[in-house]
Amino acid sequence: MAVTEASLLRQCPLLLPQNRSKTVYEGFISAQGRDFHLRVVLPEDLQLKNARLLCSWQLRTILNGYHQIVQQRMQHSPDLMSFMMELKMLLEVALKNRQELYAPPPPPQFYSSLIEEIGTLGWDKLVYVDTCFSTIKLKAEDASGREHLITLKLKAKYPAESPECFVDFPVPFSASRTPQVNSPQSSLISIYSQFLAAIESLKAFWDVMDEIDEKTWVLEPEKPPRCATARRIALGNNVSINIEVDPRYPTMLPECFFLGADHVVKPLGIKLSRNIHLWDPENSVLQNLKDVLEIDFPARAILEKSDFTMDCGICYAYQLDGAIPDQVCDNSQCGQPFHQICLYEWLRGLLTSRQSFNIIFGECPYCSKPITLKMSGRKH
Repeated sequence: MAVTEASLLRQCPLLLPQNRSKTVYEGFISAQGRDFHLRVVLPEDLQLKNARLLCSWQLRTILNGYHQIVQQRMQHSPDLMSFMMELKMLLEVALKNRQELYAPPPPPQFYSSLIEEIGTLGWDKLVYVDTCFSTIKLKAEDASGREHLITLKLKAKYPAESPECFVDFPVPFSASRTPQVNSPQSSLISIYSQFLAAIESLKAFWDVMDEIDEKTWVLEPEKPPRCATARRIALGNNVSINIEVDPRYPTMLPECFFLGADHVVKPLGIKLSRNIHLWDPENSVLQNLKDVLEIDFPARAILEKSDFTMDCGICYAYQLDGAIPDQVCDNSQCGQPFHQICLYEWLRGLLTSRQSFNIIFGECPYCSKPITLKMSGRKH
């Protein structure tokens, strides 16, 4: 109890007990440099769910619309200190939202200078602008003809304050503003120039990923965004390879792991280890994988995706919360795939199953032959 009281005093030094039984606390809660008066009345058992919160009119006005959340937190917080910390966080959010709601509009020169900047940059590059001119989307094409977007969130003090930038890149993008003398348009143009330079630096990465998407059957992700660095590629019936490409060095050997029955993936792993010296960064990742694994990837022109995708043998679905079946029975006469979570729940319910650390040993739901499930942190 003493530890909790000390923590409360440390977190809310302006909120003090008003009696010996410590059922009444009064004082101030601080947020964003402002102090707000409040009073907390606890019952004799000190249970917070039956407490009363009395706020000053300023605090009540700011928390208007948050009353239900405050009541909910009082019902579920284990002690007064936990509740005060949550109330403080809620107050910070309410104050921030209030500031944004009542923020003064930018001066007229904000709009005129911004229109001038866009005109200098080229109106053909503008994809979207909202009515307040606070959100702008610009487009650009790379040397391979791919279109890329950058979203700029402008602040009221722009151009003195740099805008927030949002892009679909596999690496962080942080544009630095470098104004030039006698160039009022330099802010937006500088950011756009850095955007173009970043696109060009990632061209080789996107070339690699596009070749994989166009020439192989990618099982995951179904519709990869430009920021996605991983691909799960079908190698055959219920066997696939997951690769993670480094966007900075896209033609170097990616991280690889195989998914499928042991009798199928083990030979592939042996080939990868044996032929790794054949990897040539001058060739594409796809060509290198063919050479190192001594295989031809199933062609999109000949086969359908359904040729490689079988439903889970337990839930009878292919997609389950974004995951696809990646656990396969090692019995060559069976080869039935399962979702990791489905097989885990199935094996856990069998009295004959046993577990050692993160590995579960049991029987295949289809052929009753031994099956092993290694639980991993991956989302599958």
